Amino acid sequence: MAQPADEADRLYADRANLASARRAADLWRASSEKNSPDAFDASWKLARACYWLGGHAAESQRRSVYEEGIAAGRRAIALQPSRPEGHFWTAANMGAMAESFGLRQGIKYRKQVKDELETVLRLDPAFMQGSADRALGRWYFRVPRLFGGSDKESEAHLRASLKYNPNSTASHLFLAELYVDDGRKADARTELQAVVDAPLDPDWIPEDQEFKQKARKLLASLK
Repeated sequence: MAQPADEADRLYADRANLASARRAADLWRASSEKNSPDAFDASWKLARACYWLGGHAAESQRRSVYEEGIAAGRRAIALQPSRPEGHFWTAANMGAMAESFGLRQGIKYRKQVKDELETVLRLDPAFMQGSADRALGRWYFRVPRLFGGSDKESEAHLRASLKYNPNSTASHLFLAELYVDDGRKADARTELQAVVDAPLDPDWIPEDQEFKQKARKLLASLK
């Protein structure tokens, strides 16, 4: 008989089916909220699931999903502060909250997101294929210059993330969006084509497929 942790991982692998992702989150929530031996893993995996589910939730439900993700990530940090997982997924949910609910949320979480991502860089810059650099690249792109945003820093962090995975669909798409914003259409097309051509990562197939869909749409708009 499968253990709950194994069953949750199996369900989450099928997260393109949102019902499976929700069932995985339910299992991780049960372990996260009690003092079980796998509470750390359950907490950061719940935070990761909330990030995914929040991105596919109705607007009326999105805030509560991301708030649960932030709380779960913070539990993971409290349990093992020297591990990167809690810091990263806390930042991811905060960043998603900021992007979804406007300037006030952006200002509220701006410093916290940056601090958590810089903590991941200190702990393990290679974590999850350079995801801290990738997310910091997005941070510098999304945050207004008045509050610390910088296209130069954004590009530098996104390029740094590609050292860990040259085929990252997320990094190439984020670079493309930066270049579009800067009026560098030829560079944007190059990055978008890299997204379209990239092989699917077995661990991130649903995310890769969504990034590829966005890249094709943006590429078509540039022709």
